[in-house]
Amino acid sequence: MSSDELPQEFQIDVPDEMETGVPADFASVWHTPTSFILDFIAVKQPPSPVSDPESGEVTSITVPGRVVSRVRIPPQQVFELAKALTMQLDAWEKESAPSVRNPRAAEGPDGPNRSSEN
Repeated sequence: MSSDELPQEFQIDVPDEMETGVPADFASVWHTPTSFILDFIAVKQPPSPVSDPESGEVTSITVPGRVVSRVRIPPQQVFELAKALTMQLDAWEKESAPSVRNPRAAEGPDGPNRSSEN
């Protein structure tokens, strides 16, 4: 068996300072010709309205945030990442109660504690 045919086994170490991770409220995904970039963002403070100086009308809401982590991956790895996320989401859904995935699912079609057999 040639070395090209041998299975690869990764040994990955997480540095101590990274073990707990960083909290993020949402992610932004964008790309360049050579990379996909995932920016994980934490909201810094509550949203605030932005008003038109002339009319005083609220024209938008500003949500201040900060990128807490940026990850660049090659386009070829995006497919593997998508598969891995799907597998982990499926496993999480199987382990979690239906009420965690969809709070209304536990209520039934007509609301809480009602059956569909009326």
